[in-house]
Amino acid sequence: MATAVSNLSGTSQIFPSRLLKIWKPNLGSSRLMVFANKSIDGFQEPQLQLHNSSGISLQVSRRASVGLATVTLFHLLGAGISHAEEENNGLWLTGPIPAPIITSDIANKETGTRSFLRKGIYIAKLGPQIIPYRLKHYAFDLLALGDLLGQDAWNYVRKYLCLKSTVMYYDFDKLISAAPVEQKQPLTDLANRLFDSVEKLEEAVKKKSDSLTESCYADTEVILKEVMIRMA
Repeated sequence: MATAVSNLSGTSQIFPSRLLKIWKPNLGSSRLMVFANKSIDGFQEPQLQLHNSSGISLQVSRRASVGLATVTLFHLLGAGISHAEEENNGLWLTGPIPAPIITSDIANKETGTRSFLRKGIYIAKLGPQIIPYRLKHYAFDLLALGDLLGQDAWNYVRKYLCLKSTVMYYDFDKLISAAPVEQKQPLTDLANRLFDSVEKLEEAVKKKSDSLTESCYADTEVILKEVMIRMA
């Protein structure tokens, strides 16, 4: 004799009654179903009735149907990616991350750029109202570099300095572009003083000079604290 039992997904399965030892539904807690016989020869996996485009009826097990659905999903995703790339709809990049365009006057006057800038860094886009919080946070992060000076961590100090300063560089540009006219020049002056100091600090780190690095960091530290106050 067979007994119908509902599984956790809500579908009914057929189990021979000889396999069931205890079955007491309990709405207040979950209960394990214990089988009296380890053999499950009498178990039949539920079959799904499918129809193809020609109207032919097919019997497919639930396990096989899940596999078919997975294959179909990956096929559709692959087709969508290929179609999007052909249309160049801007949903994702197919090449290197492009560098943001700078519109404010914060580049080095001699080189036209900044030595610490790093390419290929993803920078989350923030609005002008949120950018000051990130600038303040990154300035605070750079203040922690003082603890690494003299610890023979030159490579880490330089990478961390360049990464944080790159984000701050583009954030300052956006902040200056969106600022009122009377605030543009003070923000530009602050940014230039900071990035001029960062370039000197980076050069000192590249030379691995403890005395020069500590001197340049002391100057940069003062400006970083000024940035934190300005962005508060």
